[in-house]
Amino acid sequence: MTPANPLLEGIRILDLSRLLPGPFCSLYLAQMGAEVIKIEEPQGGDYARGMGQMFALVNRGKKSVTLDLRNAQDREAFLTLADSADVILESFRPGVMDKLGCGYQTLRARNPRLVYAAITGYGQNGPYRDWAGHDMNYLAYAGVLDQIGNAGHRPAISNVQIADLAGGALTCAMGILAAVIGAQKSGQGTMVDVSMMEGAMALQPIALAALREDGEIPARGAGILTGALPNYQVYRCRDGQYLAVGALEPKFFIRMLTVIGNDLPAPLRALLPKKSAGRSAGGKTRSSDKNPFGKLDKLFGNAKRARMVGAPIRLALAGLFMTRTRDQWAALLADQDACVAPVLRLDEALHDPQVRARQLIEDDGGKPAFGLPIKFDHPRAPLPPAPALGADTESVLAATSAGKSA
Repeated sequence: MTPANPLLEGIRILDLSRLLPGPFCSLYLAQMGAEVIKIEEPQGGDYARGMGQMFALVNRGKKSVTLDLRNAQDREAFLTLADSADVILESFRPGVMDKLGCGYQTLRARNPRLVYAAITGYGQNGPYRDWAGHDMNYLAYAGVLDQIGNAGHRPAISNVQIADLAGGALTCAMGILAAVIGAQKSGQGTMVDVSMMEGAMALQPIALAALREDGEIPARGAGILTGALPNYQVYRCRDGQYLAVGALEPKFFIRMLTVIGNDLPAPLRALLPKKSAGRSAGGKTRSSDKNPFGKLDKLFGNAKRARMVGAPIRLALAGLFMTRTRDQWAALLADQDACVAPVLRLDEALHDPQVRARQLIEDDGGKPAFGLPIKFDHPRAPLPPAPALGADTESVLAATSAGKSA
């Protein structure tokens, strides 16, 4: 029998990060088998411990060791732990670890294969390196916040932490994995310097493509994928819920209209393909589709024209979707290859049949938790609950001391 791929088993990560981005990063690594040891201050530990369920969610499967790095004895214990670690992860402002005597150069001199990862708002250098910030600030500087929201309205605040998680945590996890592979091959570690602002900025290929093409960014809510197209829109339904129409390609849009069929108002019925008969060279009758909306793809590169041409269609669709509830539309258009979906709340999404079939949701002490959203050949067991502050201090330090003595 072929043995299972061990993934990150045997990889030890010392995680000094706090709050959300760093712990979310190390959660993914723990879910892939790494040993993650949270290094926390004895007085209170990770600030997120005061945030209840958020801490419990993102710190599952980890160990907790309490050390005060301002104390010489605790600092020496940390350095000893770092000697046998594969990865150090921290989220302090640049220079803090150096002041504590535990910076990258110090640790690297002791453990050349160590991967040292730092998640910060603006990176280890540059004029903003020492500035405080949060997700909103990084998105603002990155040009992302300006694009979120509807036309004519102020920028909207996303309830998903785009810079913290996608720009910071996941970007850092990718960097750590690349650096660990490189360290295993070469015996040399490296610094992984992740700026949440830069990570968020790099998530904008569509906006940057528009800038390259047209010399300007479309106004908020007026871009091709943010409001210009009637077939890539969110529509309100009769019950006040919403339907996401993502029928971007004409074939999907025509399919949606075809499924709706007789309920279409006249402006939309005119968009359906019309069959016309003709004769081929062999004398046989053939039919062709005359699709008056088939040139929609030509509007893709011109947001202003797309918004103008699509306005009557958008208004007709808005009226149409107000005639039924969200779930009625979802039932009608489900499994129709039309790229239409109900806009679910998270509590609804947790029970969605696709989510259940993929077993994303795990039980964490009677409460739902997200499993790893990556599937491997061999399923991995759910992680144990988040640790109590300092729960593993004695066992981890004792094992490290014993290993050093041996």
